[in-house]
Amino acid sequence: MSATPEAQGLLVSVPGLKIGRLRARYKRFFADIETGALDTAETITAHCPNGGKILGLLDPGTPALYADVDSPTAKLRYRLEALRQGDTWAGVNTQRPNRLIPLAIAAGAIPELSGYTTIRPEVKYGVNSRIDLLATGHDSHPDTYIEIKNCHMSRTPGLAEFPDCEAARSTKHMYELIEMVKAGFRAVVVVCVQRNDVDRFDAARDCDPDFGRAYDAARAAGVEIIAVSFEISQDGWRFDKALEVV
Repeated sequence: MSATPEAQGLLVSVPGLKIGRLRARYKRFFADIETGALDTAETITAHCPNGGKILGLLDPGTPALYADVDSPTAKLRYRLEALRQGDTWAGVNTQRPNRLIPLAIAAGAIPELSGYTTIRPEVKYGVNSRIDLLATGHDSHPDTYIEIKNCHMSRTPGLAEFPDCEAARSTKHMYELIEMVKAGFRAVVVVCVQRNDVDRFDAARDCDPDFGRAYDAARAAGVEIIAVSFEISQDGWRFDKALEVV
């Protein structure tokens, strides 16, 4: 199944995007970014919405795409969105996929998840968990539990990998989705790859062997894995393509 040409043109704009240079990421959720010309550079502090290691992207001087949030309720005015690796922006905002994927489904960009009459976010299930999306009302599929994962890492040309660190919560999700399949439901993991220089996806088993085992067990039990990529620019996030799941 492939997305329609209209769906493949899906663009999600993010206002206030600017380009600077990363100075340092620290205390997990803070990033200092240089703005302006080198001889007149100023440094701003941005929220880094990613608690992982962000492997391969944190060298000082790396181009950084950040948003001017300009909200009275935000603790920091700026938010780090993406970092440059070679010729490609890699999105590091782990909150972005939960906004992108529902829009992609609604636009028909993920045809495997079309045909549902209702898709609800954040529905309780499992053991003290909430599923990212619960899709119901399909003519051919039972109620479908959809978990969304953010992916930015590529260590091998063309290959996207998740996770980049220990991912205990994601491991728990894999086992809970197995239970949903056993109960007669459909379970799907959608990996949102925030970069467009890849065409394949696999689990990074060396980064978290426990997750790797859970991921393999989930696939063997019938949990479906779908991976899609997005191209990032100052215009926003544009749906790119479906990836091969290795």
